[in-house]
Amino acid sequence: MAAIKYWVWLSALRVRPSVKYRLLGHFNGDPMELYYANDKQLLTIEGVTDGDIANMGCRELDSAMEILGRCEQEGISVVTLQDAAYPRRLQNIYDPPVALYVRGRLPAVDEEAAIAVIGTREPTPYGVKMARRMGYEITKCGGLVLSGLTRGIDRLGAEGALRAGGRVVGVAATGLESATGGIFDDVASTGALVSEYPPGTTVLKTNFRQRNRVTAGLSEGVVVVEAPERSGALLFVDEALEQGKEIFAVPGNADAPNSVGTNRLIQDGAKAVSTGWDILCEFEGLYRNRIRYPGRERLKIPQEEPAEYADFVKVREPSSKKVIDKEKHEEYIDLEKQLEGLSERQLAIIACMTGPSMHIDDIIESAVLDAPTVLSELTVLELEGMVSQEPGKRFTLNIIRG
Repeated sequence: MAAIKYWVWLSALRVRPSVKYRLLGHFNGDPMELYYANDKQLLTIEGVTDGDIANMGCRELDSAMEILGRCEQEGISVVTLQDAAYPRRLQNIYDPPVALYVRGRLPAVDEEAAIAVIGTREPTPYGVKMARRMGYEITKCGGLVLSGLTRGIDRLGAEGALRAGGRVVGVAATGLESATGGIFDDVASTGALVSEYPPGTTVLKTNFRQRNRVTAGLSEGVVVVEAPERSGALLFVDEALEQGKEIFAVPGNADAPNSVGTNRLIQDGAKAVSTGWDILCEFEGLYRNRIRYPGRERLKIPQEEPAEYADFVKVREPSSKKVIDKEKHEEYIDLEKQLEGLSERQLAIIACMTGPSMHIDDIIESAVLDAPTVLSELTVLELEGMVSQEPGKRFTLNIIRG
């Protein structure tokens, strides 16, 4: 294999990834041959333009050696297209990165049911909860979470996976020297941070679109938690569809702006999901020794700030039929355990639901919260089994008051 410095030189060129890959392929995968080729030779390659040649600049290895020095100093390894550690799944896309820069320990991605968790950078409370739940439950069911680690849904999904004790592969749109502190360090310590950009690379807007193709390329599927009508998450989905990936979407209220994109994806054929198992069960046959359903209780995400309303209500699982005058020996689920994960807004909504089949307008008025908040929180409570929705925008609380 050619010396690593030639791979680093090629990865740092400011030309499109597809052009790098085409150039490398013309020289039998040897970047050293490419390095010593003259411009006349390069222009004979289909798809390579005069502009591409100009962007390649002068042939020099000083910059590559400087990058290698920074990688060694910052604990970053380089995985090239010819290395056994390079994921075959990523290698098979149209324009794979010629090299990956890695901080941490890159899992054997090809052996994992890797799912990218994506969505808006401005999630609602419902989106926050569902993103964390997806990351947590995907991990508990044996999957691997992929994330761009950007603010919002992406980062929340990674947080959920870390809270489940799992690994995350975070894909950066910058050199890894910029991806430090906070969740970046947490991800690197348990899984890996990867980037196709060497340390010191100038950050461009196009980097983020290119990052999408890498994240999608590493994945088996993509789950979209919240996506408005004009969302970057939908561009990610377009990329994933081109690569033949499975698409999943968390449904939201029909009138919720953040759910316009996700609901439309479901209309277009994406699978509607409300749990991590809804996703992972689709890959059970491919990863029989890894995918598992751990049971409802083990899938329950622990809360950092339990609510203290132990004397408020007794909660039971919802029932499909009404029961009148049930005997006192019915076993109710422990109240404190059921309520400890609820937010103040959710508790306020529960407190004002004093009768069956309450209309949404009455709940909004009693809870003294705005309509979008109440709608999103009711959706969360419905997913938790604490609330049942009935025709005509009416809701019933699945509780017995103590």
